[in-house]
Amino acid sequence: MPENAMSRSEASAGLPVVVRANDLGQSVHSVLDGRRGQIEAALTSCGGVLFRGFALDAPNAFHDFATAFGDALLTYDFASTPRSHVGDRIYTSTEYPASQHIPLHNEQSYTRDWPMRIWFHCVIPADAGGATPIADSRRIYNDIPEPIRDAFQNRQVMYVRNYGNGLDLPWETVFNTSHKDDVERYCRERDIVCEWKEDGTLRTRQIAQAVSRHPVTGEAVWFNQAHLFHVSSLVAPVREALLDAVAEEDLPRNAYYGDGSCIEEDVLDRIRAVIARATVTFDWQTNDVLMLDNMLTAHGRAPFKGQRKVLVAMAKPHGELALPQ
Repeated sequence: MPENAMSRSEASAGLPVVVRANDLGQSVHSVLDGRRGQIEAALTSCGGVLFRGFALDAPNAFHDFATAFGDALLTYDFASTPRSHVGDRIYTSTEYPASQHIPLHNEQSYTRDWPMRIWFHCVIPADAGGATPIADSRRIYNDIPEPIRDAFQNRQVMYVRNYGNGLDLPWETVFNTSHKDDVERYCRERDIVCEWKEDGTLRTRQIAQAVSRHPVTGEAVWFNQAHLFHVSSLVAPVREALLDAVAEEDLPRNAYYGDGSCIEEDVLDRIRAVIARATVTFDWQTNDVLMLDNMLTAHGRAPFKGQRKVLVAMAKPHGELALPQ
């Protein structure tokens, strides 16, 4: 086998493909010499590549490695989760409490514009737990019962978000501005309906895809966050407390079919079960870099104990309107 040969992950028949360092201290950048095409092909075929055992010997090494694939990194616009900006378009992973499970999802699939590439860099693995589980979005699409799949594909998904009520991110953080005119312009350009409520808070509604097609492979992928945004994703005590505090239309976030009708909870439970069966998990090691095709592979986060530091970068902007139908 050639140097830095790609091998199948022990966890799954192909996801992620693992590229291992030849020796201790080898720079992760060296793996690209003459092998970028092979890595790109593996990413398109399998959806994820894990670089393991390499050295990232400078604070900006992760940034340099991600940008070495030829695309400028993206800012985290229209955010849905809290995270910190730690470098040049490098962010922490979602800063939810360590005890909280983050369901698998494709980054920003609740919008009509998303990154095609996403990288994760493990700086400090958790003492226990803290994995970033992943799943093949093509398999999820194929395994969801056809009537459910067709209903979502035909009706799409409407995401309703409320900001500034102390229950979720403020709109200033989500839109990276303190000016309402900027928010209205951003929404207008992206077919997002925005509504300023009497108390000064903001509500948005956007209809986005439930299913999409990969622009390179042409394969259909399950590509939405209905199961994550829907109020049924919350544990019962939190859900009940929220509904006691605010009306359903004022929940921090919720998901409906694109026509505004309610998504059946049993349908979402069946979708969650499909995602669970497709999920692959591996334990982080220090300096691991996981590179995902964001349309082909969903990701999440397992609860953890101790300190955990995983950084994130995104690239290759793309949108539903530009995809082949």
